[in-house]
Amino acid sequence: MPPAPAADPRTTVDVTALLERGRTLATPVLRAAVDRLAPPMDTVAAYHFGWIDAQGNPAEGDGGKAVRPALAVLSAEVTGAAPETGVPGAVAVELVHNFSLLHDDLMDGDEQRRHRDTVWKVHGPAQAILVGDALFALASEVLLELGTVEAGRATRRLTTATRALIDGQAQDISYEHRDRVSVEECLEMEGNKTGALLACASSIGAVLGGADERTADALERYGYHLGLAFQAVDDLLGIWGDPEATGKQTWSDLRQRKKSLPVVAALAAGGPASERLGEMLAADAKGSDVENFSEEEFAARAALIEKAGGRDWTAEEARRQHTIALDALDAVGMPAETRSRFTALADFVVVRKR
Repeated sequence: MPPAPAADPRTTVDVTALLERGRTLATPVLRAAVDRLAPPMDTVAAYHFGWIDAQGNPAEGDGGKAVRPALAVLSAEVTGAAPETGVPGAVAVELVHNFSLLHDDLMDGDEQRRHRDTVWKVHGPAQAILVGDALFALASEVLLELGTVEAGRATRRLTTATRALIDGQAQDISYEHRDRVSVEECLEMEGNKTGALLACASSIGAVLGGADERTADALERYGYHLGLAFQAVDDLLGIWGDPEATGKQTWSDLRQRKKSLPVVAALAAGGPASERLGEMLAADAKGSDVENFSEEEFAARAALIEKAGGRDWTAEEARRQHTIALDALDAVGMPAETRSRFTALADFVVVRKR
């Protein structure tokens, strides 16, 4: 993973506490929203969120990193509002994010998420689709029932981000069936699939707190580039991550033939390793039985990606996007403590291991 950016010696932020604050404030409202769903969708959603196990017993599953709720709550403080002002935005963003996870797991054939079976594997594809749709609808409902002008502005930003997210997933799927994808196409896809929703999370609390469009747009730029950094790290973890930490199979992105940043950068690099990788992936796309590959076959592809420079390029891109994200904050007037928290969350995204 990329090395940690240099710390500011003047400021120490407890990122774990910041993430936990967002989770603690958002979870009761999120649970109340899910409780509105008709059976069995309510219990299927509860399983997905880790609140119950497959048998319906209470559980404390891994609910994810909670970066998006933390950002939504934090962004409310930019306007001087209480962090609670951002909670409906945090919940709405989490509902959209999890709608996308439910559908993506099914489309990608992923059988594991957060160290346990995915919803489609346990409850079937139909429930995964229906519950995803229901969470998508709930997201707008949670915002619009506030009945304020700010809620309308927040909903508009959320729906725009959601459309971009769906565009990104469509691009991702289409790229799996192509021999070559340019670095620019990959960054556009990842900007849609990951950057758009993190951009929304980074601004939605401020919008609910009454921020003007200029402030909201600057916070969105921070979140968008943070999303690209986030996805670059995810792409590294998708090939070289520890399954014990990520909760996914070894070489998970290679198993799915994903044209992620390390792969695309390696193919664009030129040279013997790049050319050999291109030949192997082209053969895979023409019918190789990837599902039955040995660990050694996946390891060989990963080694070629690294030798061609794809791993190093992606790590550097994560650092570059991290810098652009922090620079975007220069356009936003906010207390020094609030800015240090935005910085700490960006640092966390770039150096995480899951």
